[in-house]
Amino acid sequence: MKQFTTVLKFELTNYIKNKTYMLTTILMAVILGAMMFLPHFIDMGNDTDTPAKIEQSAQQEDLDQSSEENESVDFQETKYMIFDPDQIIDNTLLKVYFPGIAWQKAENDQQVRKAIENKEAKAGFCVEAQNQFTYYILNKDMDNNDPAVFTKLLGVIKQMEYCKQKKLNFEEVTQIFQFENEVQHKEEILGKDMMSNYFYCYIFVILIFMMIIMYGAMIATSVTTEKSNRSIEVLVTSTSANSLIFGKVIAGAIAGICQMGIILGSILISYQINRTGWNGMLDQYLNIPENVLIIFALFGIGGYLFYAFLYGAVGALVSKTEDINKSAGGLQMIIMIVYFVVLAQLSNVDGIVMKIASFLPFSSYSAMFTRAAMGAVELWEVIVSFLILAASVVVAGLIGAKIYRMGTLRYGNPIKFSQALKDIFRKE
Repeated sequence: MKQFTTVLKFELTNYIKNKTYMLTTILMAVILGAMMFLPHFIDMGNDTDTPAKIEQSAQQEDLDQSSEENESVDFQETKYMIFDPDQIIDNTLLKVYFPGIAWQKAENDQQVRKAIENKEAKAGFCVEAQNQFTYYILNKDMDNNDPAVFTKLLGVIKQMEYCKQKKLNFEEVTQIFQFENEVQHKEEILGKDMMSNYFYCYIFVILIFMMIIMYGAMIATSVTTEKSNRSIEVLVTSTSANSLIFGKVIAGAIAGICQMGIILGSILISYQINRTGWNGMLDQYLNIPENVLIIFALFGIGGYLFYAFLYGAVGALVSKTEDINKSAGGLQMIIMIVYFVVLAQLSNVDGIVMKIASFLPFSSYSAMFTRAAMGAVELWEVIVSFLILAASVVVAGLIGAKIYRMGTLRYGNPIKFSQALKDIFRKE
């Protein structure tokens, strides 16, 4: 126990003395925590007034544009071309559905194409019939919905013509068919809101993945460095392999947990203090239930320790730091597969894939957490999964210690992980 404590203190001291580690932790905690106080300096009022302001601004812009219909329009004001030989489109409706757009009529579709290619206009429409048009644009943005808006515009024009033929009042008919706008309802979620919990689950899965990859690589590098300068030969003869690897791994776990805890705690506490000022805008990201945080902490620590022991063993199988990635390739592949599978199944946390993954030690650290946060999971499932993970951590630690002791005294070409396991069981 004394040897383990000595190794633990030594490794923790190295982390604390590491300026990059300390500066990163302090700066990120201060900056991200301070960002939660923005409502004291910037108005984070309710966005319900925003649409009205936008509509008012758009109407004013339409009035300004209508007085300058016959004047040339600067491209910076967002100019669109339209070729409508049959005059199907109503200009008034065009301005309502496309506020802030300056329209210029074209004589043919080639003129529309040429104007866009020469960047004289941003986009253009050629109306072939009442139910058919061609949309032209040079570079389409991801949030571009011009064709959908134009389709809706043509639909409204068709409805107006139908009401005119049948001698119906278009406004009255529209109000009848928009009755759903007058319906009010309340929503009371008795279980879990999967959509709301999705966002912080997504972030937490990424955080634990980054923690395992980053600190696991640091542990493997530390072991390999000691082996490359042969200082490990003195260590393994004066200290037990169990004390060495358990001390290194647990020190890395404490350092990682402290860093993540300080940064995450700074964000969550600061947000709770300023939640009223934010009007609950970030609740789906930062208003995380306590039981979810506890499960994330338990399974996150367990998953980290499980892989950290394996990374420590991998570090002992190579003699040069440049060989670490080659030796740890299989382990990293497993971590990546688990990462992508869990993210892909976030929309189906109660599916068979996530249920199986939540009991496997390789994946339960993120799969069970997401199930507990978003899906239907019983308490006994959480307990059984955690016990399996805890037992797997102990087994991984003991196997890692044996591989560590065996691998540290072997130099030359990297030893395969599978071969190391065979040698261990052969000796036993």
